[in-house]
Amino acid sequence: MLTRRTLLVAAGLSGAAYAGFKVIPRAFPPSVDFTALADPPGFRSVGGGDFSSGSFNAFVGLDGGDTEVEEQLVSEQNVRDDLCGALYGTFDPDSSQIPIAAFSDYYCPFCRIQTRNLAALVERNAEKIAIKWHELPLLGDASEAAARAALAAGRQGRYAEFQESLIRTPFVANDGYIEALAERIGVDHEQLLRDIASDTLTRELQTTAMLARIFGFIGTPAMVIGRTVVMGEISDRQIFSIVELERNEGWTVVC
Repeated sequence: MLTRRTLLVAAGLSGAAYAGFKVIPRAFPPSVDFTALADPPGFRSVGGGDFSSGSFNAFVGLDGGDTEVEEQLVSEQNVRDDLCGALYGTFDPDSSQIPIAAFSDYYCPFCRIQTRNLAALVERNAEKIAIKWHELPLLGDASEAAARAALAAGRQGRYAEFQESLIRTPFVANDGYIEALAERIGVDHEQLLRDIASDTLTRELQTTAMLARIFGFIGTPAMVIGRTVVMGEISDRQIFSIVELERNEGWTVVC
């Protein structure tokens, strides 16, 4: 298990604090307004809407300024060199699907709802939408532990089931809880533990952290849909509006 030095640590937060963007239901008008991003080029963000976030450095351990930080397995340049691969994994740009990269933190209250809704949306529209789940644990060690377990469950095809289980019970970072959780969602317990502690999973978390730095995410939930950056909880209708725009306008120009 990694030490605190490699985690995305949010120090000094009270239990009531969270790093979530809260977008009002009418944040997107019928005609969506976009703002082009100077960096990374080709991407755009949705304008408007209210949000709130914690006032802390989400990227402790990624600035190279701490001599105690362990050597990074992933560099920012590596991520920029294959930005779509980092966002969407092995997704085929020639597919008829539109990819969504979803960023969440277990302790962000809006993320739980957004993750559940997204999982159901993708299941109903698998021919139109593909999703890559990203864990962005901004709220300390407990967030990091839950993130590692969620990604490990995802390696056995049970990411959404894991998140649904966490909604019903608080996460506890001990072997007994992990074993009971594995049995509940139908995954191999020993494999889950190996994946939780693996360098591969550490690399995935670091890649997500670099993506958050590149796109300026300071809270969760957040998404990148094709080439559109969305910060905050949004409705299925809003997601579909963007998906259809991406389909019609050719999102692959960024890849």
